[in-house]
Amino acid sequence: MKNYRITVNGNTYDVQVEELGAAAQSASVQSSAPAAQSASVRSTAPAPAAQSAEGTPVSAPMPGNILDIKVNVGDSVAAEQVVVVLEAMKMENDIVTPVAGKVTAINVSKGQSVNSGDVLITVAG
Repeated sequence: MKNYRITVNGNTYDVQVEELGAAAQSASVQSSAPAAQSASVRSTAPAPAAQSAEGTPVSAPMPGNILDIKVNVGDSVAAEQVVVVLEAMKMENDIVTPVAGKVTAINVSKGQSVNSGDVLITVAG
């Protein structure tokens, strides 16, 4: 785990970054971020080899509230496409799907609170 201090528009953020692999990273931000900021967050869903019979789950990487759901059941999605907007620590986080496929389930609704690891949607390849 590496610690970094980043200043953006006069706001200072202390960030801890843990490298999980070549394609995925996890970050923890400890600050009071201004409202209306946006960040892109890669889902911590399992690799395609860990798919269930219904598909690959896209899980919440952190606790927060669902602001928007960008897809419907039956929609085709591309890998890295934004599927859910999650508000956490007064920041809007785009949650993306790790695989391309078809949305088979949506397990959340707008305004709902979720915990880290909760399955938001499922995508079948």
